[in-house]
Amino acid sequence: MKNAIALGTFDGVHKGHRAVLDLPCDYRKTAVTFLVPPKSVLTGETALITTTADKSRILKNIGMDEILLLDFNAVREMTPEAFLNFLKEKYDPKLISCGFNYRFGKEGKGDSEAIKEFCIKNGIECKITAPVTEEGNIISSTVIREMLKNGEVNAANRLLTEPFSFASKVIEGDKRGRTIGFPTVNQKYPEELVILRFGVYKTKIEYNGKEYFGITDIGIRPTYKLDFIISETYIKDFSGDLYGEELRITPLEFLRDEVKFASLEELKKQIAIDLNS
Repeated sequence: MKNAIALGTFDGVHKGHRAVLDLPCDYRKTAVTFLVPPKSVLTGETALITTTADKSRILKNIGMDEILLLDFNAVREMTPEAFLNFLKEKYDPKLISCGFNYRFGKEGKGDSEAIKEFCIKNGIECKITAPVTEEGNIISSTVIREMLKNGEVNAANRLLTEPFSFASKVIEGDKRGRTIGFPTVNQKYPEELVILRFGVYKTKIEYNGKEYFGITDIGIRPTYKLDFIISETYIKDFSGDLYGEELRITPLEFLRDEVKFASLEELKKQIAIDLNS
């Protein structure tokens, strides 16, 4: 079977990425991406839409036969031609696909034109994807990150293959929610992900193959402050001990900003309002 490779960072696997990843079904399809995006390695800052594990899972779900997760530091000194020759030797591709703005090679000197020239020289079919737009705006991971930072989860999710979500283990909290009749599950918000606008969201909760719904407060808890970002979720129609279990949280709608409450009674009243929103 002939090999096709798609090149990209693919953070979020959005509609623009899907165009690059749309490869012929009679090819063996490989997504060539990074363990950690080059920009994150260079700046030391991470604000990912998807963790590496989730990105790989989504790529598999949409039909990629293989995901090559490159260590950026291992290839960052390669010239553009050396990088393409490395891929040619590894996969002998008959088709290479990338986006219009793809950069690669030492100091990012390689671009889509360099790929096109390499493909012509080596008898490889080349697919350069033009910008994909929504309502006249180019879809990009940068745009989606800004939406998430602003709490615009509905707008962001319309551009993604899968809605923005995160998964982490349930940690022990202070059990304050139990005293007001709204026990919550507490999770550390993954450090590598883009930080959602702090506040309360309607959410879908996935656990043990089942879906539940509830509300989730993401932030540092202005009423009872923490030194890390926490996700506190009240799950409707659920009871049980979830300590140490992994839950996936999908924010569906932003309800309100975090508020510092003067008393537990005020907090209790607001949670009741949130649940009926």
